[in-house]
Amino acid sequence: MIYSGKKAIVLGLGHSGEAAAALLKEEGATVTVADSGDNASVREKAAKLEAAGIRVLLGSDADTDKAAYDVCVLSPGIDPIVPLVQNVLFKRIPVIGELELAFQECSCPCVAITGTNGKTTTTELTTAMLQGCGVRTMASGNIGLPFATAVRQSQELDVMVLETSSFQLETIKHFRPHVAVWLNLSANHLDRYKDIEEYRTAKLRIFEEQTSEDFAVVNARESLPELAAKKLTFSAYTEEADFFLRDGIICFRGEPVLDQSQTKLHGIHNAENLMAALAIGHALNVDFEKMSNAVLDYIAPAHRCEFVRDLDGVRWINDSKATNLDAMEKAILSQDRPLILIAGGKDKGFEFDDIAPLVKERVRSAVLIGEMKDRIADSWSGTATQKAATLQEAVVLARATAQAGDAVLFSPGTSSFDMFKNYGERGNQFKDAVQALE
Repeated sequence: MIYSGKKAIVLGLGHSGEAAAALLKEEGATVTVADSGDNASVREKAAKLEAAGIRVLLGSDADTDKAAYDVCVLSPGIDPIVPLVQNVLFKRIPVIGELELAFQECSCPCVAITGTNGKTTTTELTTAMLQGCGVRTMASGNIGLPFATAVRQSQELDVMVLETSSFQLETIKHFRPHVAVWLNLSANHLDRYKDIEEYRTAKLRIFEEQTSEDFAVVNARESLPELAAKKLTFSAYTEEADFFLRDGIICFRGEPVLDQSQTKLHGIHNAENLMAALAIGHALNVDFEKMSNAVLDYIAPAHRCEFVRDLDGVRWINDSKATNLDAMEKAILSQDRPLILIAGGKDKGFEFDDIAPLVKERVRSAVLIGEMKDRIADSWSGTATQKAATLQEAVVLARATAQAGDAVLFSPGTSSFDMFKNYGERGNQFKDAVQALE
């Protein structure tokens, strides 16, 4: 009961903040939740928390709160530069995140997975694989179920599998995963970080507290600093790794362990997701044969190179989860047909120039949407492009352009918040528009 009798403030009324407030209350803390928002949805959440004995401050009251607290729990979606956070920092209140808070209460070892792309697939895949091998585990963290909620079950688990974002890792203090996984890194969230190096530094914190008793599962093509943990490497592009791909077969130190074609996960990016999962299991002393059998029926989450339908000889693919250029690149490379690409969305602080050569080589025509459509069109001057005001219009234009034998790939390459609540809503609207085609 670390926080029993303490005064705690939680910043943010999202899922993470609500979970942190509930956990602190159970621990015996006096809890206040502060959120700069003040609308009907936020007030509804506030009423539920107040009914549970948790004080809530909204709007300007939250930004200017003068009370002192023993600890602050910062929700990962809140940028530290905003007045809500600066008010707490000015009072020199210790700040941690929900990830750190839940880790302090966790009774089992943790696997933590980070990377620009593939986190959710690898987290779900690893969880399903371990469960299929008889390991008691569950997935939480950035994947949807907050760690502060899942931690209540940790006494009944052998290991907790966590998807961890750079935002969550910014505020750790003693978070020490037994297995830390680095999938990849590419430009992302440059609307929050000043450059890619600052983004990389936040993610590297996943290894900070590890010792020689722990494991670091890392992409062999990534240049990382020296790590204290025992290292297991993987790559689908070189055989200079512990896990590598040879003729469609995943090998471990030269020995075949899994035929990727027998799984429901296709493409180079999924080969690496499979390797990372197998490496995690190996670190936990799980047998390769059991793991290979356990992954055969796993299906990737929605909105990740998800098949929607075939219509008039054209294959339609929903990759709405592609919120950065690395994800778009992997999606393009995973397709074996001429492509009509639907792309664009919110301006996240990076340009689309780097991917222009691949687009020119592999994409017959592109339909562009969102805040960045004009800039992308300029970047992709070597590719035929059209612009659409809505996603539905983009689907209609793509159909008019596509020929039998083509694939229409919806892989935006950036986030959705200029037009949609999130990538899930964006992907669902794409699927609805495609299914509505006659």
